[in-house]
Amino acid sequence: MADTKAEFEHVIGLCREVFKKKMYDYGASWRLMRPESLTDQIFIKARRIRTLEVKKESKVGEGIYPEFMAIANYGVMALIQIELGYADKVDIDETRALELYNHYMDVTTRLMYDKNSDYDEAWRYMRVNSYTDIILTKLERIKQIEDNDGKTLVSEGVDSNFMDIINYSLFGLIKLGDDRG
Repeated sequence: MADTKAEFEHVIGLCREVFKKKMYDYGASWRLMRPESLTDQIFIKARRIRTLEVKKESKVGEGIYPEFMAIANYGVMALIQIELGYADKVDIDETRALELYNHYMDVTTRLMYDKNSDYDEAWRYMRVNSYTDIILTKLERIKQIEDNDGKTLVSEGVDSNFMDIINYSLFGLIKLGDDRG
């Protein structure tokens, strides 16, 4: 598990750096997004990854790696929005946003370590395109739960699905290596 921990810390560090830079550029403007809008934003990124996987080319010169980073970061934003609710104006500064980011990334990675122990690192034997398909499936589940006003009968809630999406994105980043294209 030591390699897994180091690999996770590395890709999380990359995601956190992008998050920090976006906070500098845009502030916490994402606080205005309702959770459903974040679900749709992640859906757009996952669909783009699938399109790039199928077509094997990018017309705008950005590859799969930055899209997985975006999904991980939007997933953390969604978890924050679930806790705080959306805002009508930016209501947190960069320091608070990073505290929340770190908290939810920590909760999410602890979940991954627990599941990883139970599943014996099965993710390492999966194809990256399977991560994409699982993310898209989990997004459909989230949309259904959102359409049901957050109610489920026997299934995990929206937050658990977002944590899984973040972790599958991190798996993708690890499997792809430090390929930013």
